[in-house]
Amino acid sequence: MRKDRLDGIGFAALLGVTLLLGANQIMVKLINQGLQPVFFAGLRSVLGLGFVWLWLWFRGRPPVLRRADLRAGLLIGTVFAAEFLFLFIALDLTAVSRASIIFYSMPVWLALLAHFGLPGERITPFKAAGLACAFVGTAWAILSRSPDTAGSLTGDLYALGGAFGWAATAFVARKSRLREAGPEMQLFWMVLVSGPVLLLVSPAFGPLIRDLHPLHIVGLLFQSSIVVAGGFICWLWLLSVYPSATVASFSFLTPIFAMFMGWLLFDEQITAAILGAGVLVAAGIMLINRRSPAPQPVPAGNRP
Repeated sequence: MRKDRLDGIGFAALLGVTLLLGANQIMVKLINQGLQPVFFAGLRSVLGLGFVWLWLWFRGRPPVLRRADLRAGLLIGTVFAAEFLFLFIALDLTAVSRASIIFYSMPVWLALLAHFGLPGERITPFKAAGLACAFVGTAWAILSRSPDTAGSLTGDLYALGGAFGWAATAFVARKSRLREAGPEMQLFWMVLVSGPVLLLVSPAFGPLIRDLHPLHIVGLLFQSSIVVAGGFICWLWLLSVYPSATVASFSFLTPIFAMFMGWLLFDEQITAAILGAGVLVAAGIMLINRRSPAPQPVPAGNRP
């Protein structure tokens, strides 16, 4: 049942999902210690495929792969693979706080793509202000270098590549014929294609196994089930029930959560520059997703 405003259930679910996605950055960095990042991303997609299939089967809507969707499915799955290749390597090379802030600049790049490629998605004054805020915040996060801040410029640029990949994935989902397949089948195509692609290219990024421990295996299973199948599907459900602008605006909480969990668990320093960059990106996300005010009706007596 579609709702026009956020209620208590929606607020709790949104808060839970954003907290889960913030913790996801921490888990990826932790599991990278046992598994090579690209290999880990491929395994996550392969295992996630099974969990997504089980969810669709439970819903009474087993996945159907149509030949007409093949080209779009291969495209969205390949772009999805690139997104997580960049993100997982970024979290291996730079601080969680930096990677998360840069990665969640995604609405900037999606808004630009949508302006030129999607009907009815023109950049409004509010969106332009949001683009400016988020762009400045992203640049500040990349360019701010301090001896107290863990990370590297290479890792920051990989995080930016992940943001580009995420925006491209969302654009393909809305532009291609997969928009008619629905979000759950889009996710099925993403994990179906990305798993083999990532596993195929993973040997080019070094040894597949690092210092592997049972905790890393548990984390991989948690990622594949709770994050991929649970978190992503819950996010898609929220988008189907509540106003998309309201749901999308909550994504500003994810880098904030990730920033403070990185400080708490990895002793990452939250400098004034990183905090300022995070605030600008969060403000930009909210402005980009702000609903434009509806035009006021002209009284009948004043119409020409």
